Amino acid sequence: MITIEDNAEQSEALIDPAMIDNSTDIKRVVPKSPNDNRLSETPLARSHEAHKHSYPSHAQDGSDKPSVRVEDQHASLAVEAAVSIIINGIHYAVLMASPHQLEYLAIGFLFSEGLIQYSHELLDWEVTHLTDIASYQKFAQDSSDESFQPASIEQSLQRFQDYDIYVVELVLSQRCHQRIQAQKRQLAGRTGCGMCGITGLTQALPDLSTHSQDHLYHEHNRQTGINGIQTSAPSLDSLLALRQQVDAAQHTHQLTGAVHAAATIHNQQLHLFEDVGRHNALDKLIGWQLRQKADVSCVLMTSRLSIELVQKSIRSQIPWLVGMSAPTSTAVRVAERYGLGLAGFLRDNRVTYYTKQDNI
Repeated sequence: MITIEDNAEQSEALIDPAMIDNSTDIKRVVPKSPNDNRLSETPLARSHEAHKHSYPSHAQDGSDKPSVRVEDQHASLAVEAAVSIIINGIHYAVLMASPHQLEYLAIGFLFSEGLIQYSHELLDWEVTHLTDIASYQKFAQDSSDESFQPASIEQSLQRFQDYDIYVVELVLSQRCHQRIQAQKRQLAGRTGCGMCGITGLTQALPDLSTHSQDHLYHEHNRQTGINGIQTSAPSLDSLLALRQQVDAAQHTHQLTGAVHAAATIHNQQLHLFEDVGRHNALDKLIGWQLRQKADVSCVLMTSRLSIELVQKSIRSQIPWLVGMSAPTSTAVRVAERYGLGLAGFLRDNRVTYYTKQDNI
């Protein structure tokens, strides 16, 4: 995996001694024009000027403190956008997310919220990127959001220009409308928060019995009269192979070091979804799963496994959820209750299984 930090280290071999300012105890390095064309390869990252301060790696302990070395460089940073979700004219939530694959994000989010059960219940959708005063004014005129007052738009424009703002307007079927009003969130969701704005315990901690693996197994047997085969635990070899593919394909993380990913193998092909929020990455995968009507046996997250990821996986009937970091205690307890397979610390040559399965 190559990161911007690695590129900076590699560029040191190309430094001309004349480019180093020795007038103080700080040595400033001004590298030649960047030759990493990957900075513009993804819509999820943006290039910024940065200044790296470091001590020489070869410096030895001694009485003389080594000079601080400053390198001017171009760093690729992840784009973090405010995504306003409007459902049937109701301002439902604001997500902080990566502005890519927003259709999948919207579908996965609606499903995870329990607002839809099938992707076809989303009748129409439109994404608008607010970029200038005209787009803000049009949005304010069409919006029922009381915070958008015409008199305050121009005052807020300069502040808003620091942000990437997208408006996702969704039209759901009429039978979904009551759910929308009952579950409206009360505040914006932070990048790392999958439950922000939920005010009731029953909404935050739902009963997922009808989505449990045992329920689905017995329901399949009842409807078909055929004994289904419960999904076995993925082997260490298969998980290490999946991790290797994810590491190679996670381009935005290679550039920025600041995004999570949710990934699965379907029809022998890797499907990977990146986002600054781990719960958003999983929602994108779930939205793709619903849209494509794909059966998913295992999902790999590049993050820790927290309770909201477990709840989303149970609701989406994903048999196995695997993380590169650890799960929380609550995540394991809920996974065990509803039959979700859970594994973590997928790294190097190992993985840790936290839920008991017959083939482990």
